[in-house]
Amino acid sequence: MNLPNKLTVLRVIMIPFFVFFLLTDFITGSRYIALTLFCVASFTDFLDGYLARKHNLVTNFGKFMDPLADKLLVCSALICLTAIQGDDLPVWIVLIIIAREFIISGFRLVASDNGIVIAASYWGKFKTVSHMAMIILLLLDIQNPIYYIVTQVVVWIALALTVISLVDYVAKNKQVLIQGGM
Repeated sequence: MNLPNKLTVLRVIMIPFFVFFLLTDFITGSRYIALTLFCVASFTDFLDGYLARKHNLVTNFGKFMDPLADKLLVCSALICLTAIQGDDLPVWIVLIIIAREFIISGFRLVASDNGIVIAASYWGKFKTVSHMAMIILLLLDIQNPIYYIVTQVVVWIALALTVISLVDYVAKNKQVLIQGGM
């Protein structure tokens, strides 16, 4: 197993620890341990992709697991934050984000069955970065009116990029729907 794939597996392994520390007061500062784990896991997302492309280490395992690891990390964080953040992160926004992830995953499966590889788009990458930034801001949970406004702006940007990236994927890959018999 190459280094980018090891980083992807590490990201998946970190998720239960992140969730544990986020949802418990196991030790003083559990939330900051969760924040650190999330930041490290998010960085591995950037690093594994960079290394895979730079050193020509792209594998089928990585093509499958990297986006899955991202979805698991982000969706786990959003579900947990919905439970503990109250109105800062409305459930309906989380549902739209998770629905988009399921739709794109299904879309990719249909494409794969038809021999089509759907590459990540820039909109998808912007969406991922916005989700990670949103989650980091929500995890920080600084009690300040300006910070609250900035966080809410980032939440809305993340929501907009979620929808834009969904429309972009579908529009650019509509042949998948036609070939897939949809």
